[in-house]
Amino acid sequence: MPTHTSAQAQEQSTPITGEQILRVGPVNPTVAESLKSEFATLVLPDSGPEREALIASHGQNIRVAVCSGRIGVDSELMAQLPNLEAIINFGVGYDATDTKQAAERGIVVSNTPDVLNDCVADTALGLYLSTLRSLGAAERFVRNGSWAAGQNFPLATRASGKKVGILGLGRIGQAIATRLEAFGCEIHYHNRNQKPGVNYQYHSSAVDLAAETDVLIVAAAGGPQSAKLVNQEVLAAVGPQGFVINIARGTVIDEQALVEALRSGGIAGAGLDVFEKEPHIPAELLELDNVVLLPHLGSGTHETRADMASLTLNNLRIYLEKRELITPIS
Repeated sequence: MPTHTSAQAQEQSTPITGEQILRVGPVNPTVAESLKSEFATLVLPDSGPEREALIASHGQNIRVAVCSGRIGVDSELMAQLPNLEAIINFGVGYDATDTKQAAERGIVVSNTPDVLNDCVADTALGLYLSTLRSLGAAERFVRNGSWAAGQNFPLATRASGKKVGILGLGRIGQAIATRLEAFGCEIHYHNRNQKPGVNYQYHSSAVDLAAETDVLIVAAAGGPQSAKLVNQEVLAAVGPQGFVINIARGTVIDEQALVEALRSGGIAGAGLDVFEKEPHIPAELLELDNVVLLPHLGSGTHETRADMASLTLNNLRIYLEKRELITPIS
């Protein structure tokens, strides 16, 4: 597997002790238990005087931070840890971490790629089917007694044979594409750069991709570069017969523009596993029946979370032993 060694870390000759490892925010229970029992890790309070006191007492000694992708190590906290060497991240996404400052300071960062590709792609497929076929609304129709009362459920949209645009054809995007090929779908994609060896049709912008396809699936990485990439112009290109599926990051879509497009009929529907300010969801979305809402459960299976926990802890162990990471971010 690829490794990355920090020059700063190589100069560190003494082993890292429990007091030099900091847990930032809540993490997976298996990871949390190992951090406590195996590494005697310090836990950073969320806020208040206790947080300030811990940083004042231990900030100089912290060499490794362990966090989730949702919390990360932000600019302010990183600046308060002058001897930080490594950030061990539970999750494939790391947009909550100030990677620019980390790179400038020689701080290495790991994540947990690949082990969650299949489950996130499965979630995307579930959202795709639920959204186009109105499966969630149909279940509510049965549960609230409408079917028993003699009403007919409205017709939905065929899911097979569609032109599907994937915004971000990385590992997860490619896993989604493979699944949709089995449904007879024609795959199109947009990346910052065209991918060599890929037979899917490439489009040079998100607008062009949306205009040429029936369903836009957002699988792009989060962070400043992709913030509001799916904006009002892209949503207008999706059109009143088109759908949007998002399993990436809520920040990739202009959420207010999406709400307006759904309310006005500017797009036919949406399936969302992620939101801009999780766990808070705009009240307007909760009231709409043409949107499927999930609680960011893309990788939420027992098997995948166990694999992610194992990779997170192995990244930490290898770093403490060799000053290397199994899965450093590129």
